[in-house]
Order: sequence, then structure tokens, then C-alpha cells
Amino acid sequence: MKTLRLFPLELGRLLRSRLTWLVMLLTVLGPVVGLYLYQSAVSTMNSLYLANPAIAGGIAGGILFGLLAILELDRACRSRVDVLVDAVVSPLTAALTRLSALLTTAVLTTTLTMLVWLPISAGLIGAVFDMVDYVLAYLLFMGLALPLGVLAAASAYQFTRRADLSLVVFAAFCGLSLTVWAENWQLCWLNPCVWALSDDFSNFRIYRSVAYMRLTWLAGLAGVWTLSYLCIRQYGKGALGSLARSIRRAYRPVIAVTLLACSGTAYAAQPMVDNSNPDQTAMTFFEIPYLDGVICTGRSAQVFPDVSAGTVRGKASYSFENSSGQEQKVALGVTPGYTISNVRANGETVPFSVGDYQEFNEVLLEVTLPAEAQIELTMEYGGFPREDQNLSDSQGSTEISGTYLQLENAALSPRLLNVLPDENYYPTEMEITLPNAMTAIPFGSSRAEVVAEHEDGTKTWRWEDIGTGGILYAGDYVREDIQAGGMTIELYYGRKHQDIMTQANAADAVRDVVEYCAAHYGTLSFGSGETLKLIQSRIAGGGYAAGGASLLDESDFTAANLNRAEKGSGDSEVMIHELVHQWWGLGNMFDIPEPDSPWSAEGLTVYTTYRIVKELYGEEYARTHYIDQWQQEVDDYYLNFYVRHPEYLEMLPEAERLRISNSLSGMRQYSEMPLKLLKAEQLVGGEDAMDQILYDLFNREIDPMYPYLTYDEFLSACGLTEEDLNLG
Repeated sequence: MKTLRLFPLELGRLLRSRLTWLVMLLTVLGPVVGLYLYQSAVSTMNSLYLANPAIAGGIAGGILFGLLAILELDRACRSRVDVLVDAVVSPLTAALTRLSALLTTAVLTTTLTMLVWLPISAGLIGAVFDMVDYVLAYLLFMGLALPLGVLAAASAYQFTRRADLSLVVFAAFCGLSLTVWAENWQLCWLNPCVWALSDDFSNFRIYRSVAYMRLTWLAGLAGVWTLSYLCIRQYGKGALGSLARSIRRAYRPVIAVTLLACSGTAYAAQPMVDNSNPDQTAMTFFEIPYLDGVICTGRSAQVFPDVSAGTVRGKASYSFENSSGQEQKVALGVTPGYTISNVRANGETVPFSVGDYQEFNEVLLEVTLPAEAQIELTMEYGGFPREDQNLSDSQGSTEISGTYLQLENAALSPRLLNVLPDENYYPTEMEITLPNAMTAIPFGSSRAEVVAEHEDGTKTWRWEDIGTGGILYAGDYVREDIQAGGMTIELYYGRKHQDIMTQANAADAVRDVVEYCAAHYGTLSFGSGETLKLIQSRIAGGGYAAGGASLLDESDFTAANLNRAEKGSGDSEVMIHELVHQWWGLGNMFDIPEPDSPWSAEGLTVYTTYRIVKELYGEEYARTHYIDQWQQEVDDYYLNFYVRHPEYLEMLPEAERLRISNSLSGMRQYSEMPLKLLKAEQLVGGEDAMDQILYDLFNREIDPMYPYLTYDEFLSACGLTEEDLNLG
């Protein structure tokens, strides 16, 4: 009760301190660092103008409040009145009161920061600003960092009773998070692993991950603080003597042990990431031999995502013909985090086991089939899908919400591993029940149709497919059908992005690109002939394609990306640039370029964009907005100090060296390479000759062992050497 009486007095004293207001002011200004310096999240508007500022604010605030905690706890010692203060108020009561006041001040600072940055963030993010994202990002990325900093610093001081040593310990603890632990999502307590936030869809999966990490550390540091609380010096005794006296009240050590145990258990039993083999060359599941005398004649599944909890449940069915006359053990891949239950063959319960070994985000499920000729195997599955630990620092792909979900292969239904198909190649019928606002889009040529509408505001979608797996995208999508290149292009993009796509003339850009590239280079090999789905995905770091569908990463169409001058002079031209990557990037892949090489998908894409713009807007426009700008960039490049004196570049700090190198590398890909291609066009005899060369390269026979289009192949097709394309 004495703590409650002292708390308002201590909080009032703390808020009258100029040092406190300085710390609060610097914390409120902390997000500015995320706009210009600390930029761990990339690509989207929410990443640039929400995640980065919130994370930077959390780093700054956590450190500042930790320093404030040490200075406040050491105030009585610095003033040499600690003996008098301890005589008036118990050191234990004083410590608890100070902690409560510091934590309350942290909450007030977080609230003030959110109020100050709300209009700024809304203005910077623009049309895709979302209040839920804003609140969650600042609460989780920034808000919880402040009490963690207070607890860590206060614990260090209460253990050591020395401000200088506490500062060293706290600095080391912060440094570990920012360096050694920076890529370990569970350990980076100060700077959470957030590689990107989606603009068009939800981000609850990454919020859950950060919240889990923060709460784990909160319990752990609260336990450490409670332990340090027991070591607070009293009655003239040292740390151990004070500890021996404080533990006489049993509830105190019980609280400390309980908090530490909860934190340790939460760390060890985290549900977010699997235990996949870190060896990316391991192919154990693909090496399982096929069963003799067993074939699969069909499969089906009914899937029921819980969009509020981010979980999935379903029922899968497999039809087998067993001509071996004996029991067989069928192997299936299951997403870690799912549990398997009610496994039956022809209505009878059969034995099954789920292994411990995990590989490429799958765990092995083995089911014993009876020695019967016709077998119908059914099972129920469900849970919270985990992500591959090899990608744990870039979580978010298993997003399941009312606006977006992506279920791949074993996450959609258990995947067959060791049973061959009949001549129909695993005929499949899938059903999924989703909220009314969501559209189901199977990746590939399959088409989903609504087969039932339910009173709870959901719809059941059904589609047919083949194969052992499958990929489903679903979300709050807008669909536009575009006739181009002799086929129908179905363009799907997020509803929140509709204004931006309209402003960028997305439909016209798709039509222009498809008609131009199909006429000059050939049709895309992954088109189904009559239709092609272009699906905008949640931020994924790239796209891919398969028969009948291609994925467009949302980062390609953010407002920030659509204003990148090196890709085009306007929104619609950058849209054209990104769509050309369907030919140069997906239709023909490029290996990761060397840092000093201009050859990449970007060079051919920029050149093709220039050719399309020239055809649409005329030669003068294309020269002014493309060729002249390329030449200016190249001229500036060769005047750059570090290009003329590379020995000085090596002397710079690594971070600055990488920043400059990346900038120069981007110029070579976006400006120098298009100029080289323009020179090659002149040397080979003009645009028609260049188009024929590119047509032949696009349609060449691809080596599956190295499917990339190389610079040497291009030069050979042109009959040129690297020296022929030197600029100057």
C-alpha cells in the first residue's frame, strides 16, 4: 500500500525533471532516424514510413529510457543522500515505486509519439494508410521496447549498484541485439526482425511474431529485475546478504523463478518457426522410394481457415489402389505446426506417426495402409502453420487473415511423397471456405467457383487440379480482364491498391506490354494459351510463374516504386517496366549479377521499356526521358571520385562502402546497360535485327542445369565482344 501512496509523488517528481522531458523529446523524435538512417524494412510504403520509423523509435527510446533508469536509480547515491533516503523509505519500496514511475513515463511517451507521428505517417503513406497497422506497429515495434530498456538497465544497476558498470552492461546488452543477435528473431529484443510490411493486405503474422518475441523478453527481463530486486542492498549488507534476507518472503523468489521459467518455456516452445534442416541441399523427403503396387487415383480436401486466429483446419481424402496384397506405409509431407488426427482407411482407424525431422518446412507423416485392393484414406489436420527457420528473419509468408492468405502445398493439405499416380496424374478436388470479401485464386490454370454461400458471411469455393500439392492465393482482390496478345489477361490486385493502379493506368500498361512483347519476343511459356492470371501477392521479395499464372510482388507497384525515375518517367511507364519483367526476369531468368557487372534483367527490361515508350509516345519523348537521362547518369558515373579512385573506396567503413557500391551498381544496370544495348542495336543493323536476336534468345532451348540468360550468350548472338560495347 505504501508503494501506491508514493507512486503519484514519484511520477510527479519524475515528470518535473528536465532530464525526463529531454529523454521524452528525443524519443518522440526517434522515428526520424528510421526515415533517413536505420532502414531495415524495405520496398513498401508501410515499410518505409511506418515500420522503419517505429523500429528506429523503439531502438532510440529503449536506449534512452535505459539511460534514464540508471541515472534515476543512481540519483540518491550521486547526491550522497542514499543513507537518508533508505532510512525514510525501504529500498525495496523505493525501487518498486521508481520502476512504476519509469514504466508509466514510457507509456506516456509512446502515446505522445503516436499522436505526433499519426498525421505525418498518414501523409507519407498516402492512400494505403491503415489505422490498425499504425497502432500495432508503434505499440509492438516501439512501445514495448521502452519498458524492456527500463527493466534491463534497472536490473543491471540493482545487481551492481554502480552507474558506470551498469552503463557498460546495458550498452553491451543493446549492442548484442543490434549486431550478433540482429538476425535471430527471438533474441533481437531491441530491433525486431521486420523485413517488410504489406500495404495492400494485412500484417498480423509478423505482428504476432514480434509480440511473441517482446512478451518473451518482457517475462524474462521482469524475472531478472525481480531477482535483482532481491539483491538491493539493505541493512548495510552486500548483494548476497541482502538476497538472503529478501528471500525470507517466499513469494518474491517464487515470482522471479516463475517469470524466468515462463520466459524460458516460451522461448523453447515458440510456435512461429519450425526446425527445418539448415542444410539447404538436403533432399531426404525426395529420396523416399515409391511404394510397389500402390497408386493414387485421386485426392480431395476441404479447408477451413480461421482468419481471426491465423490457423487452418481441414479434412483430406486420398484414394489408393493397392495391388501388392500387403500392408503398405504411405508417406506424406505436413506443415510443421499442424496436428494430424482421426486417420482412417475405409472407415477404420489405422496407425500413423509424425516424425521429428523437418526439411523445407515439412515434417514426415507415415500412415499404414491395410492390405486391401481399394482404399479410401481420410484424415483431419489443422493448427498454426510455422515458417521455415532458414527464413525466420523475414517472416510473414504464412499470413492468414480476412484480407489475404497464401496456402502452399503441405499447408493446403498433406502432400503425398511416395505414391505414384495413375494415368490422370493425381486428379484433385479442393474446397475452401472464406469470408465473402475474399476471392480464391488457385495458382495455375485451375479456376475456382463459388459452390455455396453461408449465413455466417462465408462462401465455399471449389476447384479441380492435378498433382500432389498446389498453391492457393485468396484475398480482397479487384479483378480486371484485359484482351491482349491473343489471350485474356486476368489482373488481380488488392482493393486498397485500386486508386494507385488506376492512376498508373494498369490495364493499359498490361495491354501495351503484352501486345508489344508477344509480337517482338514471343508468347510467355507459362501462359495457358487462352488466359493468363497476373496475381499481385503480398510482399514476398520476388515473383514466379507456372502454367497459366504469374505472380506480381506488391512491392513492384507501391507509390514509392512507381516514382522511381530510373525505371520510367511516370507511374504508367514504371508499371510497364515491372510488367516487362514477365519476359526478362521470369520468362528468361538471369543469375544474380556480379557487383561490377551491368548485365542483369534490369538492363534488358529498361531497354524494352524504352522501345515500348518510343512506340507509344514517339522518338523525341523517348530520347528526352530515357536516352538523355541514361547518358547523364553514365557521364556522372565516370566523374565519380570513387570510380576514378577505387583505392579510396576500400578505406571507407563497410556500411558506407556498401551504400556507395550499391548505388553505382544500380546505375550500371539501369543506365549503362541500356546504353550498351542501344549501341549493340546500332552495330547489328537496327531495331529489327535486335528484335530478331532477342526473339531467338527468348525462345532458345534452355539448359535446365543453368537456365540463366548470360552476357556471353547475348554477345555471341550479336556477334560482338565486350569491347565493342564500351561507351566513350
